[in-house]
Amino acid sequence: MGNVRRRRRPVAALLLAAGLFQGLIAPAAAEPRHGLSVFGDLKYPAGFTHFDYVNPDAPKGGKASQIGSAGLTTFDSFNMLILKGDAAQGMELVFDSLMARANDEPDAVYGLVAETADVAADGLSVTFRMRPEAMFADGTPVTADDVVFSFETIKAKGHPALSIPIRDVTSAEALDAHTVRYTFEGRLVRDLPIAVATLPILSKAYYATRDFEKTTLEPPLGSGPYKIGPFKAGTYVTYIRRPDYWGRDLPVNRGIHNLDQVRYEYYRDRTLELEGLLAGNIDFREEFTSKDWATGYDRQPVKDGRIKLLTLPDERPSGAQGFFINTRREKFKDPRVREALGLAFDFEWSNKNLFFGLYTRTASYFENSDLKATGLPSPEELALLEPFRDKLPAAVFGEPVSPPVTDGSGNNRVQLRQATKLLADAGWTQTPQGLRNVAGQPFSIEILIDSPSFERIVAPYVKILKSIGIDASMRMVDAAQYERRLKDFDFDLTTQRYALRLTPGIELKNFWGSAAAATSGSFNLAGIADPVLDQLIDKIVAAKSRAELVAATRAADRVLRAGYYWVPQWYKGAHNLAFWDKFSWPETKPRYERGALETWWYDEAKAKALAQR
Repeated sequence: MGNVRRRRRPVAALLLAAGLFQGLIAPAAAEPRHGLSVFGDLKYPAGFTHFDYVNPDAPKGGKASQIGSAGLTTFDSFNMLILKGDAAQGMELVFDSLMARANDEPDAVYGLVAETADVAADGLSVTFRMRPEAMFADGTPVTADDVVFSFETIKAKGHPALSIPIRDVTSAEALDAHTVRYTFEGRLVRDLPIAVATLPILSKAYYATRDFEKTTLEPPLGSGPYKIGPFKAGTYVTYIRRPDYWGRDLPVNRGIHNLDQVRYEYYRDRTLELEGLLAGNIDFREEFTSKDWATGYDRQPVKDGRIKLLTLPDERPSGAQGFFINTRREKFKDPRVREALGLAFDFEWSNKNLFFGLYTRTASYFENSDLKATGLPSPEELALLEPFRDKLPAAVFGEPVSPPVTDGSGNNRVQLRQATKLLADAGWTQTPQGLRNVAGQPFSIEILIDSPSFERIVAPYVKILKSIGIDASMRMVDAAQYERRLKDFDFDLTTQRYALRLTPGIELKNFWGSAAAATSGSFNLAGIADPVLDQLIDKIVAAKSRAELVAATRAADRVLRAGYYWVPQWYKGAHNLAFWDKFSWPETKPRYERGALETWWYDEAKAKALAQR
């Protein structure tokens, strides 16, 4: 198995960063703009016609079935906005937002339902002027009242991934039918204009007769480019392109959403996914298993060219992927214990014997980006860290903590001796029956997984842990139980990948903030609750320039790595795609996204030739 697809609830990617504007205190002194970015720069000018990474004349039509990149194996709800249930992938296709992301810029968004955004000079409010032509799928207009209702409902009742980033938004006010103003409080307001600009817009009238807080398989009313078509809970869901979509000709939409039907298939196992692709039951799949990419496609449909293999560069930060350790549990509270668990994982052996050498070891929470800490702390980093020197491990002020390196032979005795000593120092005594604490209790660890394909990765790690006296095991559960246990933090160790943006911001509070550690359903699986880290995250969110952001993020990276909250795994900077040869795509790939299938189109000529083979 290679990079782990994000297996959490498919909340739409709405956690974007926003700009901080300093100046005299005034309610709305800034000029209305067609877009927003964190530090004010926009690639596309007012009046642009389309993004550079699309074919504006791409034909519409055709259909595609795919395995979603979230890696989910079931769904039982179309409500992606709450913690309950397992929401279907692709629900973001049903909803519009005030602004839409440009995938070739680090953090910019441009007008969708909103034509302009006007951020106050003090950064404490933003006013959006909406397009009067915006309509829900039932023909009713999208109004400022709908936007206000959406914000208030999501903040009060929505998924923590959506509600936590907007907790410092104090109000939303409809100034008229097509103008809405958001007001903020506090110092950490930089991210808030884009955070509210990317919230999904709900119909106030629709939810007047429905309970927002319940899971449901009733297709919701949205204003986006697709509506829900045929589906079978836990098996597949189809999205049908709306020919009457009000925003189809907007600059942010030209050349995307080209397929008439997009179907997400759900399989319980990656091996079955691959077989489904090879049998023609699936049109498109991204391969995340290194063994399958190296050996699994030596099959006739690939050999004769009916199935194409394509590797695209992934220039996004690879983020943080690893076995995350649940520090809420007493046995993991000592950092020496957590460090020992890291010493016991032999990545070099795994990469050589399991991954065909395709991966690189992850060391940083901000891996594969300029946000990663390297070398000794810079003066800018030290300025942030020195006030907390007495509260931080000494390792924070040296070279950043990095995972051990073995020779790949499988004989990592040096690391295991170090691990054994750390466990002894932490109060675990070696006995003929294994490690015991002062109360005579065994040291047991259960690694929670939900995919058979991960067994071959975990099994060698379990074997090594047993060799140093730990009663280690792995537990595979079905998708529904896995999601429940993660929401309730009911696990010892589990795998997580945090996919981070080029301009991280307030979402870090949900990943690694103290408040999130105590919030069921948050993404803080390790239970990290460090007041120093909280303050460094505040510095990241409040950064007024790229240089300030980089220094604060690197400082936070040092603190996180010195906490030994995880056993780092691996990454690769590429998308490995396999698909039947009936699609075409633009010459230019969006720099910070995969592009497929959003910017691809169904190629009639290729499809006809494929059918004749």
